[in-house]
Amino acid sequence: MKTDTGQDVRLEDYRPTDFEIETVDLTFRLDPAQTRVTSRIALRRRSGTKADVPLVLDGDELNLVALKINDVAADNECFAATPSSLEIRDLPETEVFTLEIVTEIAPAENTKLMGLYRSNGVYCTQCEAEGFRRITYFLDRPDVLAVFTTCIEAPTNDAPLLLSNGNPGETGELGDGWHFAVWHDPHPKPSYLFALVAGDLAVVRDWFVTRSGKPVVLEIYVEHGKQIRANYAMDALKRAMSWDEERFGREYDLSVFMIVAVSDFNMGAMENKGLNIFNDKYVLADSDTATDADYANIEAIIAHEYFHNWTGNRITCRDWFQLCLKEGLTVYRDHEFSADMRSRPVKRIAEVRLLKAHQFPEDSGPLAHPVRPEHYSEINNFYTATVYEKGSEVVRMLATILGPTEFKAGLDLYFSRHDGDAATIEDFLKCFEDANQVKLTQFALWYRQAGTPVLTVSARFDGRARKLMLDIEQSAPATPGQPKKRPMHIPLRFGLIDADGAEIKTSDIEGIDVTGDVMHVKRRAHKIVISKVRKRPVISLNRSFSAPINIHFEQGTEDLFHLARFETDAYSRWQALNELALRGLIAATGAVRDDTDIVPDEALVSGIIASLEDGTLEPAMRAQAVLLPGEADIARELGNNIDPDAIFEARNGVLDIVAMTGADAFDKVADGFTPSGRYTPDAESAGKRALYLAALDYLSRISLPADALLPIFRSADNMTIMAGVLAILAHRFPETAAAETALAEFELRFRENPLVIDKWLQIQATIPGQATLARVKQLMGSNHFSIENPNRVRALIGSFSAGNPTGFNRADGAAFAFLAGLIIELDARNPQVAARILTSMRSWKSLEPVRQEKARTALVAISEQPSLSPDVRDITDRTLGQ
Repeated sequence: MKTDTGQDVRLEDYRPTDFEIETVDLTFRLDPAQTRVTSRIALRRRSGTKADVPLVLDGDELNLVALKINDVAADNECFAATPSSLEIRDLPETEVFTLEIVTEIAPAENTKLMGLYRSNGVYCTQCEAEGFRRITYFLDRPDVLAVFTTCIEAPTNDAPLLLSNGNPGETGELGDGWHFAVWHDPHPKPSYLFALVAGDLAVVRDWFVTRSGKPVVLEIYVEHGKQIRANYAMDALKRAMSWDEERFGREYDLSVFMIVAVSDFNMGAMENKGLNIFNDKYVLADSDTATDADYANIEAIIAHEYFHNWTGNRITCRDWFQLCLKEGLTVYRDHEFSADMRSRPVKRIAEVRLLKAHQFPEDSGPLAHPVRPEHYSEINNFYTATVYEKGSEVVRMLATILGPTEFKAGLDLYFSRHDGDAATIEDFLKCFEDANQVKLTQFALWYRQAGTPVLTVSARFDGRARKLMLDIEQSAPATPGQPKKRPMHIPLRFGLIDADGAEIKTSDIEGIDVTGDVMHVKRRAHKIVISKVRKRPVISLNRSFSAPINIHFEQGTEDLFHLARFETDAYSRWQALNELALRGLIAATGAVRDDTDIVPDEALVSGIIASLEDGTLEPAMRAQAVLLPGEADIARELGNNIDPDAIFEARNGVLDIVAMTGADAFDKVADGFTPSGRYTPDAESAGKRALYLAALDYLSRISLPADALLPIFRSADNMTIMAGVLAILAHRFPETAAAETALAEFELRFRENPLVIDKWLQIQATIPGQATLARVKQLMGSNHFSIENPNRVRALIGSFSAGNPTGFNRADGAAFAFLAGLIIELDARNPQVAARILTSMRSWKSLEPVRQEKARTALVAISEQPSLSPDVRDITDRTLGQ
């Protein structure tokens, strides 16, 4: 199962290990340059394993110091050690035997941020997916579960805090200024869930009592002086613990739950058993430094990692092909949590926006893969939107198909049947089958087939016969390695709305299975007849986005406006208006290319303004209604021969017309906004701020010049408004005195706060136009940027390459060449971050020919490097189609 050489690993080749590990006793003697790790493991031959089969342990850049077998120094002839493996032959014939392995590692030199490394003077670990092998030789795979006991030794003045997984045990002094702490985790776990933190940190402490009456100490560790900024994270954690008990019956199982915030981290956060390690951007927040979006992300990610305690830790995945089993399921759980904490329809819109912006392009490009891949060469590259976001949508579809009671019964069976197991997708689905006496064979295709399914729909109404006829045809595009697809089980929520806006209820439907308001599309083609329909209805399909699909339905403009006005499903009401806007933006792009005037449909403009003025909608929904589809949305619908400059010009032209037509309405929103006093991040207040900023953005196009925005920026009493107005200034009025003054004042005020400076970097990286490349290069030379810090790289380079269509996709290819050089440099330091930044070029083949050739040249320049990491080599080859 090794992937450190980039070799192809296949699901069909899976087999259990020849040896099982029962217990692991680790001792760390910490030193920045020379940490000594002593691992004592008790092993057992798996039944049927022959006595002469060698034990092969995984390693990565390791230095073996000593090896003992059953407490006796190993003969040099019986083992072979390399930095990447340890093979031991002539093992004892006893049923259980022990190995003692001593390795030395250098945490301060570990720029890959995998295994054990130092971040701002704090030792911390990241072991998912294959980081534990950078600490000691081990069977580093998720189906090897063992009970861990960890002893940490360190100088007291350097690391007064010593943390690991599980419950705290013995502590004491060692002499010479050293001390130790022992931690024991009674729950068997795979090595990827191991964690260690040691350093000098402050703590925010609270407690939680489970529903069975068990007290749990809650601790969040942050840098000194930042404790107050962890209060919201603590509140989110307590709400998540309570919600998981009420909604899913899941109770916490240790005496302490800890979160540690670190500033150098490749991911958002990690669910290590009892000791979650977080990127500090998802822990630290106050009104002066965090936006409403930051608060929502903290709430969601704190919950996500906590929910992993059951969906990922207590039940883990058998192999990395099953990654969606823990990630997709847990994303579904955190989405449901956020929906209950905030506005469910607004949350659903945000989920779909994210899915379409990131997962749909992934599904239609060279990096497409199933929710459960069948092979990989580098597992780090499969922490993708498909595994996470589409994986969540698959779980949501399962809940839709079965119904809430039946879904809960299946999930309860999964928790009870597989507690302590390393499970598979088949195990997961079997629980729902057994609990509900159903077959999910066809539904399982969602896990095996890549690509976004398409439903082509046509409708005809026979007024004389009072029948509505629907033809639905299912198809799926070819994807790498999967040219042909089988029909999926697609749960399609639907509704019929009459001319007065009332819902038409009918149960007389032929040609398809229907459960309540869900049509079960299972065949390639369905001819559906809905009888007893007196008047022609307006059809609503895929309500609440019940399936992650594309629908080709030539629904008339009048019908879409009818849905935008009367649809009772809030998501579908927004979707109808969004579809109208998308059609208008595509037409405007065509007008730009043809050098004709942009003339959007008057009804579209009126519909957008009507939604803005609709007092029955919550402010957050009104903000979503006026937030037109982005440039990436337009490009995705156009499909190929993309000219980003034409799309930008077309979208701005439509926005200008909406702004002029709705000037009075936008003025009313802006004038009516009054800060509520003390800032609160609740959904209602956040919605009002979102609507206010949307109004300012529109007004900046017609009546609110840069000089008028500058006082609003200066008077803002929270980061949401301040950063929002700064973005309007920088993006609408780049290089003006007002914009540059605001950027300078922002930098001066927050220069000591890297997380806020990340917003400053991101805002500048996404300024539209060709001039931004020079700005990005300049910012790379500032004191605020470090290529060694993933947050800085993502804020500046990631935002530029993935979030600036006109600036990055320059026709001269200069930005492509710039990124290629940066990827090569970054790959030598941190291959994971380099590979993820490189995915921003996944859609290069959809560009118009001139840009396309420039992009290909840049990718080839990367591919020709002789010493690429497996991470970057994998992304480069797949993106090029090699």
